[in-house]
Amino acid sequence: MHRILGHDTAISTFEHALRSKRMHHAWIISGPTGVGKCTLAREVASVLLDPEVGHDTIGQDGARTSRAARLLESASHPDLHIIDRTLAASSNNPRLRERKQMNIPLDLLRECVLGGRTSDGRIHEAAAYRTPSLAPAKVFIIDEAERLDLPGQNALLKTLEEPPPSTYLFLVTSRPERLLPTIWSRCQHVRLAPLDLDSMNAWVNAGDIDINIDELETILDFSDGSPGMAARAVRGGLSEWIPSLTPILTQLDCGEWSPEAATGMAERIDSWSKVVVKDNPKASKDAANRDGAEMMFRVMLQHVRRNLRCECDGHKLDRLCMTIDRIAEAEDQCAAGLNLKHVLEALAAEWTSMAANRS
Repeated sequence: MHRILGHDTAISTFEHALRSKRMHHAWIISGPTGVGKCTLAREVASVLLDPEVGHDTIGQDGARTSRAARLLESASHPDLHIIDRTLAASSNNPRLRERKQMNIPLDLLRECVLGGRTSDGRIHEAAAYRTPSLAPAKVFIIDEAERLDLPGQNALLKTLEEPPPSTYLFLVTSRPERLLPTIWSRCQHVRLAPLDLDSMNAWVNAGDIDINIDELETILDFSDGSPGMAARAVRGGLSEWIPSLTPILTQLDCGEWSPEAATGMAERIDSWSKVVVKDNPKASKDAANRDGAEMMFRVMLQHVRRNLRCECDGHKLDRLCMTIDRIAEAEDQCAAGLNLKHVLEALAAEWTSMAANRS
């Protein structure tokens, strides 16, 4: 079994850069949620940090027995730094610990990468400018980089413009458009696509998924080539509430507004968030709700796109495209912190209005 399924083009890009000894210092790895972006970044890191690993072994399974390999496998290598929003929970800064895990603030970036004074008055050494402890290089992976706040993105620019020697930075993101253009211009960009059906089947066969065939079909259809999304769907019980959403969405398609529509969506998001918080007690309820809303909007978009593929009438096609735009707008509103219930109510009302006016 390969460590990475699919993504041969991206792997070839990194292998070529490593072989040619022209490895750029900063990379954006983008693609849909759950397709293996962070896994790929960690695999490239394992080559950069372990002199005993060949440049052509990215993503390949096989025994790695060196000291570096063991440290990397146990997530304890001192030269690999993975930064995500959940690190705030273990910060020495009480303001970071107490805040909701919604984004990656500048204080967290200063603690883990950039150094400097944080809001609690402490001055931190810049980890990016330290000498590597064991390896010939240091690697920093920022997961969900689209969650970097604006001050954090601006502060990161200096490090991108004047990179420390033997230091590599990977920005992993499913929303690269949320990164500043000035960050884009200083990074190489590798884009990952959803996995094909054969790769998804290989992922299913290699795992231990306790789900029946009918539910698995629902989950694989929902995941759309994303193993991570499929795993999240299984954990959150989406195979149970995805089919129950079809009557609600079909009612909206017909221009029939009902106050129960937004309520039904909110109830399913709430059930999802309870699973998330149960799995991770440190996760905030707001963050869990946003996670559930992301899944809900994904179900909506897939429903509308299926209708789009079957529609020939020009007016109805326009209406479906407008509905997709409106769902994307609602997703952005939730990401900006607007009240979830109000967002869903407004979306349901406009969905039915567009359907009624263009049916």
